[in-house]
Amino acid sequence: MTEGGLRGNRYESAHHKGTKTQRTICTKCGERAIISQRYSGQHLCRDHFVQDFERRVADTVQKNNMVRDGERISVAVSGGKDSTALLFCLRRILAKRDVELVAVTVDEGIAGYRDDTIEAAKAIAQQLGIEQHIVSFREEYGYELDEMVPGKKVAPCTYCGVFRKSALNQAAKRLGTDKVATGHNLDDEAQTIMMNYLKGDIERLMRFRPWRAQRGLVPRIKPLREMPEKEIALYCMVNEVFTESRECPYAQLSLRADVRDMLNTLESQFPGTKHSTLQGFEKIVARAQGSYAQMELAACKECGEPCVKVLCKACELLESLKN
Repeated sequence: MTEGGLRGNRYESAHHKGTKTQRTICTKCGERAIISQRYSGQHLCRDHFVQDFERRVADTVQKNNMVRDGERISVAVSGGKDSTALLFCLRRILAKRDVELVAVTVDEGIAGYRDDTIEAAKAIAQQLGIEQHIVSFREEYGYELDEMVPGKKVAPCTYCGVFRKSALNQAAKRLGTDKVATGHNLDDEAQTIMMNYLKGDIERLMRFRPWRAQRGLVPRIKPLREMPEKEIALYCMVNEVFTESRECPYAQLSLRADVRDMLNTLESQFPGTKHSTLQGFEKIVARAQGSYAQMELAACKECGEPCVKVLCKACELLESLKN
């Protein structure tokens, strides 16, 4: 999609109320701006937006020591905008480093939704010349997600989240990769933090930011954790890798959907809310470090994956499905 093709698109509307984006000039060069970052006060043209986006992702990777030379990284690529932007951006910012990227796509088995995104995942991996591996719930666990959820009290997102994490971890070990990169963005991070605040689950909140690697658990990195969802979509558009996809049919059946709407409303009224939520959490983690000991993980007696109890959460859910 060309820059002109962005006019009228909803992702171009992140500007000051009453201001027309096409009349706004870039803060850095005077060209027409395609985005106004209300939280930073910057207006950016296409080229400076891409530079700003990639610089910020590179800064996140560097300051958190996410990637080291010589590593092989599994990139979770679902085919949606976040994972597409993740793979595309990492390919560019790591181009001159001795780092190998491998795309891993998980097929949960969601009729009418996952088929299209898997094709999109294949397309971006092929375009970038990156090795891709597809793993499915059916092959790994014997069930598709659509078969797991009918008539169950457990939320669909619980099944999906647990089995996706397990599938990605096992795939990463089979592929001999050192890290698993996921496309979690600023919106995702702020939502997760707020959900744990609302539940009063401080222990889980502290586990959200692990301090060290655990045996059997491939370390995870989130290079997009400081990037707003709308900017990720715009980044895909201007680089012509955006694929329109439907929302997961199970997405509205969770607390996350309500928290997402709440945070979006607050961000609209008070720009920077999502950034301050993440930054406030980081300060809490820094001050609480040492107060909450990181739990030692054992090996699941059924599958050998890391777990807290005798069985890992994936095997617990599988046992309940069989019963």
